[in-house]
Amino acid sequence: MPRPSAKRRETARPPRGARPRKALGQHFLRDGRMAARIAAAAGELGGRTVLEVGPGRGALTRALLEAGAEEIVAVERDSELAASLGARFPEYRERLRVIEGDALEFEESSIVGRPACVVANLPYNIAVPLLMKWLRDPGAFESLTFMVQKEVAGRIVARTRTKAYGRLSVMVQWLCMAERLFNVPPGAFVPRPKVTSSLVRLVPRSEPLAEAEPAAFQAVVAAAFGQRRKMLRSSLRSLEVPVGPLLDAAGLPPTARAEEIDVPGFCALARAYSASREPGATSGSP
Repeated sequence: MPRPSAKRRETARPPRGARPRKALGQHFLRDGRMAARIAAAAGELGGRTVLEVGPGRGALTRALLEAGAEEIVAVERDSELAASLGARFPEYRERLRVIEGDALEFEESSIVGRPACVVANLPYNIAVPLLMKWLRDPGAFESLTFMVQKEVAGRIVARTRTKAYGRLSVMVQWLCMAERLFNVPPGAFVPRPKVTSSLVRLVPRSEPLAEAEPAAFQAVVAAAFGQRRKMLRSSLRSLEVPVGPLLDAAGLPPTARAEEIDVPGFCALARAYSASREPGATSGSP
């Protein structure tokens, strides 16, 4: 058999887009065994649509295809990676759909026609904004299994009275059941990140943990954690309603701090805030 020519060897090299781009927060998963473990952690994928954001070189994509996902919709912002991904898996052409674009800029319902399972190694620089966007419509997903920095994972699953407990913890746990599954070491990626990653799994609740109007809930949570070191009687003043009656209605002590309030407590606060803004609501002392 003749040896390949120099020209042939040159064209076989990975395209320039396969090189990690720092501006896009790219750290490619390179460990096939870890990719298979992540796919398994996502649960039974047979007959399901999987949404993968940031597939990179396709290590996790391959594991998901081999795990039996009926369809994978892979969203990749890097144009050269997007162009090359489909060519990597010709045997799975009918089950893999690659979309070039920014996952922050479109609604999932526009590309996935039914509730999907998210399984992804999220780019570090968009992980939290993307998660907050997904929480606007949790019913669009059966489950969300994704990798983020270990510190971010800790915030997602944090409990009250801990340093990690904050706005992200409350927003996620109001709408989803959250679990941190396992850590993924830096050596599983290229380039090697400076931090450890963690795999997190979210399962949207059929109903929020407690009743609250979404806009009011977001407003009180943002206000409370906007000055988390202060007592609620001070931090909630940014809501521009009398704080004393608000806390009384919610059954919360004015000396409490945001990190001491659980999700049902924030829901009670949101309901009181909504009531305080209704026409005819009486004002009280601040």
